[in-house]
Amino acid sequence: MQNGGWCYSMIPAIKKLYSDPEDQKAALKRHLEFYNTHPYVSAPVIGVTLALEEERANGAQVDDVAIQGVKVGMMGPLAGVGDPVFWFTLRPILGALGASLALSGNILGPILFFVLWNVIRVAFLWYTQEFGYKVGSSIAKDLSGGLMGKVTEGASILGMFIIGSLVERWVSISFTPVVSSVQQSAGAFIDWSSLSSGAEGIKEALTMYSSIGATALDEYKVTTLQSNLDSLIPGLAAVLLTLLCCKLLKKNVSPIAIILALFAVGIIGRVVGFM
Repeated sequence: MQNGGWCYSMIPAIKKLYSDPEDQKAALKRHLEFYNTHPYVSAPVIGVTLALEEERANGAQVDDVAIQGVKVGMMGPLAGVGDPVFWFTLRPILGALGASLALSGNILGPILFFVLWNVIRVAFLWYTQEFGYKVGSSIAKDLSGGLMGKVTEGASILGMFIIGSLVERWVSISFTPVVSSVQQSAGAFIDWSSLSSGAEGIKEALTMYSSIGATALDEYKVTTLQSNLDSLIPGLAAVLLTLLCCKLLKKNVSPIAIILALFAVGIIGRVVGFM
């Protein structure tokens, strides 16, 4: 997925570290294996990998498995950190700040967004790459995995914490079966036939809706299975589905099979009127 870009970024270091063309070819093949994570959090992974490649070029016993293991061990947990931090937190905040200035006619709005975003982005890329390089040198001296285990464990905990907090936002399930349908008393809902015409009628409807709430739209108050679940524990179904997918993945069930199964369940549930 991202192996081409990753390999391209490693070419300058490979040329500098290995003078033998055969060693360069082997390094290119080594870095064309599967790799995929958030593009910004690739910086610390690159730093660690560069340090391992340097140690290997200097004669240390660092094999292909060790280098690939470090990449795979870091890319997964860090991917769960990059998306929420950059795409769902930092960028929207800076965008909202710039947009608020732009709406008032201030030209600093887009300029501020562009400058702040790129300063933060480039600074993160540079300093985390340097940090990864320094940590990578320590990892190369401790191939038993002690330090690497701590790094990947910390990244895993942070990544899973952020992903867990965003499950309800990312996973959407709605069970449509009707549990009850109760007729509301007069005044508890909007009697559309009695509203005034034109703008005055719209104003009356909005006023009643704001004072009563969503139940004001219809004469019958309908309670669905999903609304009952939300009243107990909001997002429970989404969390349970996420945990089920995680368990299936741990049992080596193919991600493609899980995706196809979710498609099938969603389509069948929609057809039979359950979802």
